[in-house]
Amino acid sequence: MVREFPTVQFERYADDAVLHCVSERQACEVLAALTDRMDEVGLHPTKTRIVYCQDGVRQHAFEHTAFTFLGYTFRARLNRSRHGNLFLSFEPAVSKDALKKMSREVRSWHLHTRSELSFNDLARRINPVVAGWINYYGRFRPWELRPFLIRINAYLVRWIRQKYKRLAAKRKAIAKMLEIAHRYPRMFVHWRCTTTAVSI
Repeated sequence: MVREFPTVQFERYADDAVLHCVSERQACEVLAALTDRMDEVGLHPTKTRIVYCQDGVRQHAFEHTAFTFLGYTFRARLNRSRHGNLFLSFEPAVSKDALKKMSREVRSWHLHTRSELSFNDLARRINPVVAGWINYYGRFRPWELRPFLIRINAYLVRWIRQKYKRLAAKRKAIAKMLEIAHRYPRMFVHWRCTTTAVSI
């Protein structure tokens, strides 16, 4: 890239890369050169494609208008300006695959079955992992994480219902969690990312 296309900016992580071209013509030239080079070294660029970075200004029919890189999906997204006007911009947000992977991990914790632990124990166990997700995936459009983080609360409510028989009714368990969340709002790191600590 430095030798053949010095004006094309690019980012690379391991075997994934994103190249920023200024026109479709330039993108086609770069793709053809990359394909030739990969053939030379025995690689097959099966996932390599040209993506049109569509937004409210650049409107053009193109086959691919989104891509995923390092757990973020980049695509046209609706935004609101300082003056309240809606507009489209090409932005990253946590990808569906990343959300699925995080959800699988949360399910694998089987939180609702860990009745031998205290609420503080649960917080100590999950906070480092959840904080990592929030710090990484919350850098852009953090509100897109909210539905996932709220599902963690649903597991915590199930834990309360399992551990305390007098709180087995869902309504009572939610009320208890609200009470704890209002008393100790920093106990679980994801509570700072939800407008209300509990929404089931």
